[in-house]
Amino acid sequence: MKRIIETDDAPAAVGAYSQATSNGSLLFTAGQIPMTANGDLLDDESIENQTDQALYNLDAVLDEAGASAEDILKVTVFLEDIDDFEAMNEAYADYFDDEPPARSAVEVAALPKGVGVEIEAVASVDQTE
Repeated sequence: MKRIIETDDAPAAVGAYSQATSNGSLLFTAGQIPMTANGDLLDDESIENQTDQALYNLDAVLDEAGASAEDILKVTVFLEDIDDFEAMNEAYADYFDDEPPARSAVEVAALPKGVGVEIEAVASVDQTE
């Protein structure tokens, strides 16, 4: 059975999607961009700061689902400019300092609201949640 995950600690969905969904064993997050829960867009910030905010939002969604960064199995990072990979990776490495998950990082033509990074994840969750 599908469970919808919603939290006020991350930006609200602005379309026909949920912040995350779970089937009781896997959690799939929507892409998180560098926007605060209050709607402040960090599109003019450095890619490190944008990555930090996107991961903060991801963490809030995981927390609402009863999961944490340690439960993440796979991450996909979308970059507006692949030349930002090294700077993104430095901030990312601080978040996943031990046993990081599998990851893909790709350059895309554009991201919502003109941001430089969007991050989504698949995590393992407790069947009893």
